[in-house]
Amino acid sequence: MTQNAFRETKEVGPSPAGISAKSRVVRGFQLEIVEGPCDGARWQSISDRCTLGSDRACDFVIDDPTVSRFHCEIILDGRNAQIRDLDSVNGVFIDGVKVRDGFLRTGSLLRLGESAIRFRYSGKPISIPRSKRTRFGLMVGRSVAMQSAFALLERAADNDLTVLLQGETGTGKSVAAQSIHDESRRKDGPFIMVACSAIPANLLESELFGHVKGAFSDATDRAGAFENADGGTLFLDEIGELPLPLQSKLLTVLDKNEFRRIGCHRVRKVDVRVIGATNRDVRAEVNAGRFRSDLYFRIAVLTIRLPPLRECTDDLPLLVKAVLAKSRLEPSPDQLDAVSSEEFLASLNEHAWPGNIREFKNHLERSLALDLLRFDMEDPEGGQEGPAARSESADQPRSSLDGCAVAVDTTRGYREAKKLAQKEFDRVYFGELLRQHGGNVTKTALQAGIGREYCHRLIRSSGLKEKPDRSDNGHGEGK
Repeated sequence: MTQNAFRETKEVGPSPAGISAKSRVVRGFQLEIVEGPCDGARWQSISDRCTLGSDRACDFVIDDPTVSRFHCEIILDGRNAQIRDLDSVNGVFIDGVKVRDGFLRTGSLLRLGESAIRFRYSGKPISIPRSKRTRFGLMVGRSVAMQSAFALLERAADNDLTVLLQGETGTGKSVAAQSIHDESRRKDGPFIMVACSAIPANLLESELFGHVKGAFSDATDRAGAFENADGGTLFLDEIGELPLPLQSKLLTVLDKNEFRRIGCHRVRKVDVRVIGATNRDVRAEVNAGRFRSDLYFRIAVLTIRLPPLRECTDDLPLLVKAVLAKSRLEPSPDQLDAVSSEEFLASLNEHAWPGNIREFKNHLERSLALDLLRFDMEDPEGGQEGPAARSESADQPRSSLDGCAVAVDTTRGYREAKKLAQKEFDRVYFGELLRQHGGNVTKTALQAGIGREYCHRLIRSSGLKEKPDRSDNGHGEGK
């Protein structure tokens, strides 16, 4: 998925019939099998994701023995449709070309095993619900991606359905599980977390179900996670790591709400809501035989994808405040000014955050501890912000900017006066550099020692007009 792809979605208003102005709108599409055992079968999209395969849990079920249980997935990304192979046996072909993932156009012919499927965009847009909230439990967000996730999390909190949280490492799956619990009717009950990947397989069964005295050497009576979570929520982190024998026992608990401790014949009844989480694609694990398909069907009653931070850069100011509110550090007034400045937020916005929220939190706390809040990150455009960059331009000819005085309004508060003075300085500084370079933003950015995108942003916020860089090929100076 492309960076900041969610920005391609739009809030519509006035809205077409049946579409809320607070919804995320994506293009609809339809699929038709034109060759194979299910020739003539059709499917119309109703959400922004569609799983194709022979398993009954798929959105579009293809009854073809050459099609894997969970063969592939189509994802609507703004105005584009992306297809992704889920480690299928026979692969995915688009117009005769085998792909791991790729983009579809209207009329594309997909081949899955012996089945050929025609993809077409439909004229009917799809409305994806968005929450009006900027906070859900312990989570914050105002971006389209996060508010779409909030809408599903709210539904999860309103009932006791089993939930599967999916997302990259560091996207906050444990926080989301805690938030569902805190917002549900079970909030007064226990919230128990079991990290399935951190416990050896031979101990995990005892951790989940407990054991009785004599079950094994030195064993004493001990309650497991299901017993401890009775009346509340059990969060199984990295549920994809469960060994196959335990998956069978977990399925029994989910179906019958009962279990036995190790070494005991007594059946114990429990009232537990289970939330699972994984950074793997469990459907691919099903194809590989490492995860039971019936357990997947039972655990993924409601699947919620938590977006990576690179899709939620609008949330950075809220995340900064949230991290500071929980941090053990006590920022100085100057540091608080720095972390709320456009300069620092722009540097955060330029980073890809492969470690997501966890990396962001660590970076911010490290920046506070070492007082590296303004020019501590490399610029992805190839420039480098800070003293080194400024020293490189020290030999550049000085201009009439020398001696320029920026008015300071002392009748205003310090922060407001500083912001106004900074804006006036940027207007004069970048106005002069643009004049020197004939309006070429790339050359202006190089002399200023900052990234081109950051330079664009400062020029626009200063109210200046720029000329298009006709020689710019998107990577710096053209040839």
